[in-house]
Amino acid sequence: MKMFKNMVMLAALAMAAPLAAEETAADSNAAPAAPAAPAGAQEIAAGVCAGCHNPDGNSVIPMNPILAGQQAEYITKQLMDFKATETEPAKRNSPVMSSMVAALSQDDMKKLGEYYAQQKTVPSQVAADEKLLETGKILYHGGNIEHGVPACASCHGPNGSGIPPRYPGVAGQHAEYTLTQLNLFNTGDRSNDSNVMQKVVSRMSAQEKRAVSAYISTMR
Repeated sequence: MKMFKNMVMLAALAMAAPLAAEETAADSNAAPAAPAAPAGAQEIAAGVCAGCHNPDGNSVIPMNPILAGQQAEYITKQLMDFKATETEPAKRNSPVMSSMVAALSQDDMKKLGEYYAQQKTVPSQVAADEKLLETGKILYHGGNIEHGVPACASCHGPNGSGIPPRYPGVAGQHAEYTLTQLNLFNTGDRSNDSNVMQKVVSRMSAQEKRAVSAYISTMR
């Protein structure tokens, strides 16, 4: 009787083996698992952008812009302008930023713009000379009629909040970053705004550019 039971068990195992082999083969031929969903805007900001702009977009490095609270449409446009395509070079020149956005899709850029726009701005805390600030205040709100320099407020608003989607908010931005951008517009190294800014800054003196950049950093 014991021998008969052993024979039955062996037969069952023999029949099960081909089934197990078929299941293993079926598993190996199955379609690969779907890739994980792309990281959300917060994850991209923390992993790709944080080194220069901080996870919430409040950069503490004066040469890097504060993104927190900026208009979503403006940020998205700038990210897209940094990215070269197969047929066209980047519209805004920055080797660093071009490498950062290379792997981002348009949807990623849109979500990043929305993410940073929702963050609370921590304005620049760098102190500036009072006389320089007074000159900058006059230029920002009244321009320089003698030299044909329009008031910055006419495009960026009296409180520096900007006019979406074309004119960015500037209030509280680092003076060093603003001055660098004004100089890039002046030399033509930045021209992704239909040359609007180049026409303005070409009429400004170096002192005026420093003054208005300093004043913008103190706007709240």
